[in-house]
Amino acid sequence: MRVLVVEDDPSVADGLLDGLSSSNFETHHVVTGQDALDALTSFDPEIILLDLGLPDMDGTEVCRRIRAISSVPVIVVSARDEEIDRVVALEIGADDYVVKPFGMRELIARIRAVARRTNPVDTESAQPTERVFGALIIDTRTQRIVLNGEDIHVTPKEFELLEYLSSDAGAVFKRSDILHDVWDTNWYGTSKTLDAHIAAIRKKLGNPLWIESVRGVGFRFGPPA
Repeated sequence: MRVLVVEDDPSVADGLLDGLSSSNFETHHVVTGQDALDALTSFDPEIILLDLGLPDMDGTEVCRRIRAISSVPVIVVSARDEEIDRVVALEIGADDYVVKPFGMRELIARIRAVARRTNPVDTESAQPTERVFGALIIDTRTQRIVLNGEDIHVTPKEFELLEYLSSDAGAVFKRSDILHDVWDTNWYGTSKTLDAHIAAIRKKLGNPLWIESVRGVGFRFGPPA
């Protein structure tokens, strides 16, 4: 999915681009409202993340101009947390409103929810929801895990972790990256939480080799040899 990030704060933009790229979104970053309007044709985004405090014009005006010529979904991402700001943005055509600071996992969930609402047929056809690894099926849409034809019951966080690791089977994920992406950028807890979740998933899958520990680095997901 192509995501246009309209944000003039470099630190916020860098965090957004990093998080979106890690979740396999194609991104393009612009700083001004005019550049955002130009990118409608040059980049052809499928969704727009729009800050309100832009250097050349207010984000509400950008949203108004976008909506006059395009139906592309717009999610406002702003530090303005007053009710009137949310109401105005939604009334002029924004599809959702996220207040800074936010967790990356929440933002990605909102992007996917807006995409499903605005274009459900294309979204599902472009992104298969089932990942099949031999006898194991991970359905990212229904959040079901099926092993040898039987449902495996996991907690929401266990599913997020398994979904994350299975997104690139065979690759090694660093501990720091897992904590950053699954527990979001605001996680400051101990990494023992990660170990506990890995242990629980291994037990429920009935074989610890589904998730291999890579000493000094992190974990690798894949069917047992």
